[in-house]
Amino acid sequence: MEKRLRWGIIGIGNIAKAFAKGLLQSKKGTLHAVASRSAEKAKAFAQEYGALRGYGDYQSLLDDVEIDAVYISTPHPMHAEWAFKAARAGKHILCEKPIALNYPQAMAIIQAAKDNGVFLMEAFMYRCNPQTAKILEIVSQKQIGEVKIIDATHSFYAEMDPEGRVYNADLAGGGIMDVGCYCTSFARLVAGAAMGQAVAEPLEMKAMGHIVYTGVDAYTSAIMRFPGDIIATVSTAVQLNQANHANIYGTEGHLYIPDPWFGTGASGESKIYIYRPGQPVEEIAIHADRGIYALEADAVAEAVEQGLKESPHMSWNDTLGDMRCLDNWRLDLGVTYPIEKPTANWPTCSNEPLTVKTNAPMVYGQIAGVEKPVSKLVMGVMMTGAQHLLPHCSVMYDYFFENGGNCFDTAYIYGGGQSDRILGQWIKNRGIRDKVVVLGKGAHTPDCNPEALSRQMMESLDRLQTDYLDIYMMHRDNTEIPVGEFVDVLNEHLKAGRIHSFGGSNWSLQRLAEANQYAQKHGLVGFSAISNNLCLADMVRPVWDGCISVNDPVSRQWLADTQTAVMSWSSTGRGFFVVGNEAMLTDNVMVRGWYSAVNFKRKARVEKLAEEKGVAPIDIALAWVLQQPFPTFALTGPASLEELSITLGCFGVSLTDAEMAWLYEG
Repeated sequence: MEKRLRWGIIGIGNIAKAFAKGLLQSKKGTLHAVASRSAEKAKAFAQEYGALRGYGDYQSLLDDVEIDAVYISTPHPMHAEWAFKAARAGKHILCEKPIALNYPQAMAIIQAAKDNGVFLMEAFMYRCNPQTAKILEIVSQKQIGEVKIIDATHSFYAEMDPEGRVYNADLAGGGIMDVGCYCTSFARLVAGAAMGQAVAEPLEMKAMGHIVYTGVDAYTSAIMRFPGDIIATVSTAVQLNQANHANIYGTEGHLYIPDPWFGTGASGESKIYIYRPGQPVEEIAIHADRGIYALEADAVAEAVEQGLKESPHMSWNDTLGDMRCLDNWRLDLGVTYPIEKPTANWPTCSNEPLTVKTNAPMVYGQIAGVEKPVSKLVMGVMMTGAQHLLPHCSVMYDYFFENGGNCFDTAYIYGGGQSDRILGQWIKNRGIRDKVVVLGKGAHTPDCNPEALSRQMMESLDRLQTDYLDIYMMHRDNTEIPVGEFVDVLNEHLKAGRIHSFGGSNWSLQRLAEANQYAQKHGLVGFSAISNNLCLADMVRPVWDGCISVNDPVSRQWLADTQTAVMSWSSTGRGFFVVGNEAMLTDNVMVRGWYSAVNFKRKARVEKLAEEKGVAPIDIALAWVLQQPFPTFALTGPASLEELSITLGCFGVSLTDAEMAWLYEG
C-alpha cells in the first residue's frame, strides 16, 4: 500500500475544518492528529474528522514523531511562531495565507524552512485547482490576445466586533490580509503568464480605501502596474459584499471567471467564459475528481515525494512577492499594525528569547579597548530594502545574532537617525546590550569638528537608548583641524565612559599615524582601528566624497607592520562579486566605483575558485578580506536573509597564501 503523508493540524477554526474534510478525499494524505489550546475541543475535532489524536497544546503535536507534515491554520500573528517551531521539529509545512504579518516575517519563515531542510508552502488552495491551470493556459497561449487589464475581487461582510479576528489590529485584521491577498496573488500570476514567466512583480501600486476606528481596512481597492503596462485592479473588503469574481481583458477577448477562488469547489465542476467581439460566448467546463483542499493536500504530498522543498504551485519567491505587495497596499493606504511600529516590542519569530546557535559559524577578533570579542562580520544597519523598519531589521539582526554575529555598524547620518533608533529599539527589545558591540559613527563632513562630534555622539546615544558605544568612529577627517584636537576630545569621551574605543573612518594612514603619535606623546589613548575600504576589487573612483581605500600593497604592508585593525566598508564592492546581481547594470555608484578591466579579471578568478571550492563567489571575496595578515572585519549590508545566509559561508573558506596572491594579482 502506498505510504500516505501523515498530517497534523495546528488550530481548529473553520478553515481547519475545510482542510480536514479535504483530507477525507485525499489520495495521498491522512489526518493523524490535531491541536488546539483546548484539549476537549481538540479531541472532539479529532473524533469528528477521523484523527487518531487530539492535543491540548501545539507543541505536543510537533513532538509527535509519527506526524510528517503540519497544516497551520491559527490567526495570522501566530503563523510565524508555529512555522518556525514546525521547521525545527523537521515537519513539512503548509501554512495558511497570508503566511506572515509582513514581508520580513515571511522571509524569516522561508529561511527557517531552508535551514531545516523541510518543505514549505503558503496555502493558497486556488493555485492547486485545475481551473487555475486552465486560466494560465488560456492566457499564456494568448487565446484572448495580449493581456492588458486584470480585475480581481474577494470580499465579504462581517458585523463589527473590535475584539474579533476580522477587525482587531492586534490580530492583523482587515480585508487586505484576510482575502485581499488572493487578489494580489492572482494578478501577479496572470500577469506572469501573460509575460511568459511564473509570476510578475508590479512596478508600482496605489491604494485607496476606508479604515475603521480599530485601525484596519474595511474596504479598499488598489491599482497595480506591471511591465508591459499590464494593469490590475484588486479589491477587497470585510464590510462590504462584492461579486467575488475575476476578469482578464486582452486585445482579442475577455476571460470571465465567476469563482476564481474556490473554482471546482466541493462539486468538482466549474465554468469559465471567453467573450470575443462578434462571436458566441465560449463556455469552458473544468472538472476535478477531488475537492480543492484535497487537491492542495495532495500537491504537498507529491512535492514531498519528489524531494522538493518548494511547490511548483506556490514558490517561495512567489510568497515573498505577494507579501511585498500586501505591505505596499497596507502602507499606501495607511494601515500599520501596532506590533509593527518603530517603538513596539517586536518579538522573535519563534516567540522565544534570542540565543546563539550551538553550531554558529561566526569567527571573532579583538579591538583594543573592547572587552567583548568582536564578530569578524559586522552588520550594517542602513535598512536596505526595508518597508516596515523594525520588523525588517529585527528579522535580519536576529538571524545575524543567532549565527554568532554581535557587531553592528550605525552612524549619526544613516536614515536621518532612524538607523540608530531602530537598532536601539531592537537591542532594548531583546535585552542584549551587554552581548552586542555597537560601532557608532559621527562627525561626517561638513560637521567634522570637535563640537559637532560631541553633540552628535550625545544624540546618537539617546537614539540608541544606551550609555556608551563600544567603538566610536569619526565618519570623516578634517585636515584643517590639528589632529590633536580630535584625540583630546575623543579621550574626554573615553574617560567619561561614553565610548570604550575609537577610530577613524576614511582617514589617511598618515593622519592616523600622526594621531597615535600625538596620543603617545601626551599619555593619551590612540586610535584602535580604521574603517576604510578594503576589498578584492580596487575602488576606481571614490564611491562617496572623502572615501579612502587601503587596498594597495603599500597600505596593506603598513597595516601588517603596525597590526592596525581594519573594519572595511563595501568589503565586497557593493555586491560586485555577487553572481546574478542585476543591480550591477544600473547601479551608478557601483559602475563609477568598481568597474575596471582589472576588477573584472579578479571577478572571473573569484568565480573560478568558488566553483572549484563549491562555495559562493561572495564568500571567496570576503575570505580574501578576512584572511589578511592584519586584523580585519568586514562590514556587510545584506538586504535579505538569503544574502546574509550566503555571506556567512565565508567562514567555511580557507585560502592559501598563493590563492590570496593569485586572486589579487593574477
